[in-house]
Amino acid sequence: MPDDERRHPMQLPSRPSVPPALRRRIPSVGDLAPLMQFKRPELGTAARLRRAHTIWDLREQAKRRTPTAPFDYTDGAAEAEISLRRAREAFLDLEFRPGILRDVETVSTTTPILGQTSALPFGIAPTGFTRMMQSEGEYAGSQAAEAAGIPYTLSTMGTASIEDVAQAAPGGRNWFQLYLWTDRERSLELIRRAAAAGNDTLMVTVDTAVAGARLRDVRNGMTIPPALTLKTVVDASYRPAWWYNFLTHEPLSFASLSRYSGTVADLINSMFDPTLTFEDLDWLRGVWKGNLVVKGIQTLDDAKKAVDHGADGIILSNHGGRQLDRAPIPLHLLPHVAAELKGRTAIILDTGIMSGGDIVAAIALGADFTLIGRAYLYGLMAGGRRGVDRTIDILGSQTARTMQLLGVNRVEDLTPDHVHLLGSAASDVGQVALTR
Repeated sequence: MPDDERRHPMQLPSRPSVPPALRRRIPSVGDLAPLMQFKRPELGTAARLRRAHTIWDLREQAKRRTPTAPFDYTDGAAEAEISLRRAREAFLDLEFRPGILRDVETVSTTTPILGQTSALPFGIAPTGFTRMMQSEGEYAGSQAAEAAGIPYTLSTMGTASIEDVAQAAPGGRNWFQLYLWTDRERSLELIRRAAAAGNDTLMVTVDTAVAGARLRDVRNGMTIPPALTLKTVVDASYRPAWWYNFLTHEPLSFASLSRYSGTVADLINSMFDPTLTFEDLDWLRGVWKGNLVVKGIQTLDDAKKAVDHGADGIILSNHGGRQLDRAPIPLHLLPHVAAELKGRTAIILDTGIMSGGDIVAAIALGADFTLIGRAYLYGLMAGGRRGVDRTIDILGSQTARTMQLLGVNRVEDLTPDHVHLLGSAASDVGQVALTR
């Protein structure tokens, strides 16, 4: 009888020997020493900003360091904030389609826009009351943009003047955003000052017939400048750095409006002109000799009309969700506009951008350029100029990495084939493709 048949029926086969590397042993001090390397704690603004790896991280830092009213002024939107939420969800509701086995050792993020080259496919959008968010305000934004080689846009409602921004960032590419007033002489004065200060692009905002209902501001009792009520004093008690900077720097003012002496409410009522028409663009085209960009385009028909009336560029934007709630989603509008106007005008997109992936998706779907507003302000509130630098660094790195993972070396090589919009937007874009 073979040996295996004589084995007891319950006898188990012997276990294989344990490799030496898997045998249990008592660790020695020498084994533990390389593992017990405790990092020295890093303190200060620079160390804190290094711990921010996304714009959302900067937002959390900004929220901790900024009083509620100015933070909510930045973070909030109109009414139920549906427009802003949908704009951000649009970027989430897409998938990238990468190409593999491409040589992407080197990648270039340089982008031509309105006759010059930007080092990155995004610039800084105009924001009002910026020194209220953090005392360095427009100076930090313009200088960080200059250092990064990207455009910076000063708002008519900015807290640094046209001339001061030009002096702070003399080598930067500075643009100026205009609200076209009923008082054309006041508008013309700003236009002339912008030209004299070297701004090559005028950005006229057209989606503010009246001010949107920004309910966070109403509930916070938001005032410009912030009022020292009992509520704000309590709120400031654990944000002393903001108040120290606010109280020890020059008081807030609409710096470009040096001759304005009315109240903020009067200013807004006179600045947001409900009588504007496309004929006003014709007047503006006649008095401004540089690039003319129209901001606040929300339909294809209006995009085409703006170009017909002389716009060198259009910005697909719903004002960051701060005007009309449930407004069109710029990213969903983009393929339709690109199908009609690509190559005829510069197509720029803002609203909802919070990552380099968002920027890449917008470029792939037909935008020539993008603008960041809140993302820049989160960095500013988190750490002043260094926080803005960190914002640009995060978005720039994310943009380059996304391009490499898509198998793309240059911004101009991004195409709609690299992005698939999911959900209902996908069928709309499919219809655009069928009609091209």
